[in-house]
Amino acid sequence: MNTFFETLNERKGELLTAVFEHLSLSIIALLVAIVIAVPLAIWLVNHKRAAEVGLQITSVLQTIPSLALLGLLIPFVGIGTPPALIALVIYALLPIFQNTYIGLSEIDPSIEEAAAAFGMSRMRRLIKVELPIALPVIISGIRTALVLIIGTATLAALIGAGGLGSFILLGIDRNAPELTLIGAIGSALLAIVFSTLIRYLQHLKPRYTLITLAAIILLIGGVSFSQSGFFAPKTITIAGKLGSEPDILINMYKELIEQEDPDAQVELEPNFGKTSFLFSALDNGQVDIYPEFTGTVLESLVEVPEELASQKLDSDETYTEAVNLLKDQFEMTLLQPMAYQNTYALAVKKEFAEENGLTTISDLKKIENQIKAGFTLEFIDRTDGYAGIQERYGLDFPSVQSMEPALRYQAINNGDINLLDAYSTDSELRQYGLVILEDDQELFPPYQGAPLMKEAFAKEHPEVVRALEKLAGKITEEQMSEMNYQVNVEGKNPAEVARTFLIDEGLIEEGQE
Repeated sequence: MNTFFETLNERKGELLTAVFEHLSLSIIALLVAIVIAVPLAIWLVNHKRAAEVGLQITSVLQTIPSLALLGLLIPFVGIGTPPALIALVIYALLPIFQNTYIGLSEIDPSIEEAAAAFGMSRMRRLIKVELPIALPVIISGIRTALVLIIGTATLAALIGAGGLGSFILLGIDRNAPELTLIGAIGSALLAIVFSTLIRYLQHLKPRYTLITLAAIILLIGGVSFSQSGFFAPKTITIAGKLGSEPDILINMYKELIEQEDPDAQVELEPNFGKTSFLFSALDNGQVDIYPEFTGTVLESLVEVPEELASQKLDSDETYTEAVNLLKDQFEMTLLQPMAYQNTYALAVKKEFAEENGLTTISDLKKIENQIKAGFTLEFIDRTDGYAGIQERYGLDFPSVQSMEPALRYQAINNGDINLLDAYSTDSELRQYGLVILEDDQELFPPYQGAPLMKEAFAKEHPEVVRALEKLAGKITEEQMSEMNYQVNVEGKNPAEVARTFLIDEGLIEEGQE
């Protein structure tokens, strides 16, 4: 419990930002859903058959899994806030539309007849009689929608939209339950508070209900707008994938850029998401720089010519081809890489390796039927992952489970699995007493990390290129593994770890702020 409150105190600034990100996303989604659903329901009250179709469509939309919906939207609107907002609006439509329709359709016909007898027009009856009567039911639908939105909005962190979900993801990645609890409790409290508030509004006069809702929307919107940086000077946005290593690297980038240009406005977006999400964000101009690996470029991001795909490339050749293909296909540039190789690897418990005489991946063949593997979903699907292992090594494990990166280490430690995919610099290898099996068939290509950016950005910011190229040829595997260990196991701040390394290597001055 002490750890929870210490973490809460340390990250209160980040928490406040995440709360407003979460609220602004939720409130905007709710507002858009109201604007769509309420008028539609009002119109369909007098069109029964069309109303049934509308109810069916909104019901079907709500059954689509949230992750699937986000994935479907990304190719069309990119990543970040837009797909998250669209998804949340879709999920909010059903309860608002349904309750509005029910509230209006169940009004006593005699009341409407009396209003008509008094000479009220259709619009006047709607405003003065029908909506006030139906308002408690409509508000109930809005309440349900808001609770649903706040809960679902935690998934927005998966695509770089921020919010309280970033704490949950970070907690899972760092094996830090206190971070996960902060995100989960924060989201639950928001849902409870706003659900209670809206329930209270049900008992107010319609005029006061509408005024209160408008005030809340304006307040949240105003705070969100002020934090958006709309009037702030143009910033350089550096993003990183989920994990300690990208977090450390982007903090190094920030320090080096600010030393090269003290006036530079650098914004960091850590734990942005998966490789495909981040590459899409760079391609669409949502971020300016992120650390990528040469092997990942060739295996996942560019179209590799057939004659090149069959060749075995060394580190220099892999980098050269990655640079050329990025330039030709995406007008991007990959700066000179760092020294270490963060390649894929298969790892087992040291005791398991000794018991079964395992030193290479090929050795797994003799105990193939005993293997219970836990791989990341990305590794399972990659040609330099499990698909490649099946083809090159002739291995087909009887049990292969897809897991989030941090969870697979917990699983092997608990004995739920006995084989996992790893990166050669993972701190968990040391933490959980794992050994890497030698890639004796040389399946895994070279993976050297380097800053990736658009060519236009590099030409526009030569000072950024100069700053980041100071890392070229720096950082050994041992150094990177140690830094990951400091963050993941010892709980050190990635920014502090990054800064200490740069000072020790003489890349920045100790007194620099």
